[in-house]
Amino acid sequence: QVQLVESGGGWVQAGGSLNLTCTASGRIVDVNSINWYRQVQGNQRELVASAVKNGRTIYADFVKGRFTISRDNAEKTVLLRMSNLRPEDTAVYYCNAPAGWRGEKPVVFLSPWGQGTQVTVSS
Repeated sequence: QVQLVESGGGWVQAGGSLNLTCTASGRIVDVNSINWYRQVQGNQRELVASAVKNGRTIYADFVKGRFTISRDNAEKTVLLRMSNLRPEDTAVYYCNAPAGWRGEKPVVFLSPWGQGTQVTVSS
């Protein structure tokens, strides 16, 4: 089973930048999409960005123009470069890959959910 582990979070002032790294324990070249999610305590986890194996990238509206996702299958990593950070970006960030769906909702994921990496943006 492939495991995905997040790293790179931290504290930054509003307007600053952080880079997050998702590292896989095995091959990811055949994984259709690997995504970054975030969750604020008490809220549902939300999709931030997706790196599809055909090279396509998808972003949530609230990060478009500020975040960039990139995937390196050879290095087994997925990076999330975050710039112009805002206090509302404060959350725990996770990476994972949908592996099973109920309708349009992913319900099975490639990796067990890890602890994520905390991003804190101060105003």
